[in-house]
Amino acid sequence: MAETPFTQLQVIIGPNPPARLDKALARDVPEQAALSRSRLMRMIADGAVRRDGAVLDSPRAQVAEGDVLVLHVVHGAEVETVAQDITLDVRFEDDDLIVINKPAGMVVHPAPGSPDQTLVNALLHHCGDSLSGVGGEKRPGIVHRIDKDTSGLLVVAKTDRAHHGLAAQFERHSVNRRYLALVYGCPDAGDPRLRGARGVSFESANIMKITSQLARHRTDRQRQAVVWSGGRHAVTRARVLQSFGAPSQLALVECWLETGRTHQIRVHMTHAGHALVGDPVYGGGRRKLSPKALPDAAIAACAGFGRQALHAATLGFVHPVTGDALEFAAPLPDDFATLLDVLQSSSNDTTR
Repeated sequence: MAETPFTQLQVIIGPNPPARLDKALARDVPEQAALSRSRLMRMIADGAVRRDGAVLDSPRAQVAEGDVLVLHVVHGAEVETVAQDITLDVRFEDDDLIVINKPAGMVVHPAPGSPDQTLVNALLHHCGDSLSGVGGEKRPGIVHRIDKDTSGLLVVAKTDRAHHGLAAQFERHSVNRRYLALVYGCPDAGDPRLRGARGVSFESANIMKITSQLARHRTDRQRQAVVWSGGRHAVTRARVLQSFGAPSQLALVECWLETGRTHQIRVHMTHAGHALVGDPVYGGGRRKLSPKALPDAAIAACAGFGRQALHAATLGFVHPVTGDALEFAAPLPDDFATLLDVLQSSSNDTTR
């Protein structure tokens, strides 16, 4: 079998370096090489970093100013994930990245239980030879995900330089991600229950802010849970766009993320007592609506909605190569739009 082609990259450690190899490389590798910290760690573990011909395979290896390190950077190797001809709603594409409006029901990345028919399978077919290699493999660079049954926008890197630049923006929380969600109840600063809820506060214009840590649920590993220590910091903001019912039974809210954790909006809104309509995991599928406040058609429409009512509607970021500010918007998918039409036409709604 032919060897996978690679390039030798020489890195000279600059003045006052961090003592550890991994940190020194992260600082001194040229930006144009587009090698992320995680990829550098993999290269160290794979024996792809040498000094004077000796392999440095520990991230804690000591380095000094003037050390000359040689990195063996593997070019894009073919991956085993199969390319599949699946229609994609492409909102933007160039040589470095692609923005997709993902339909509900599509998994982003192959995993046990979902080995194919995923967004990655579709992208491998769609992009073909335009994938120059991400992380040493010819694959799309997934820098963020949305749940299988959440619809909407996500950006995917086609090159290592785009992957590195996008990942840095997500790490800095500078990406604008706004979601539309239909929730039970109507978040309001005047609600005494919310005033006493830990981690819930209100900012001006009745914007609800939820701050907590998130971690895997202690007994159900498929769920996330709000915790106050030992988890990952998470902040969600939400404002009501429209409420439905008299008194209010439902609200269309806009949510935006300061952080991006697994199931973050779903967990946080449930914690605040405003679970998403149709959410089978966090309780939104079991809530009852008052027939005195909403007509039967609206109640039936909500009961029949078969997924969490969540849509990634807006995505904004700086192009990691050109520096252009980009922002995209995706309309609600048919099922969500139809549900809102029923609510708006059959209920006594109040616009905020």
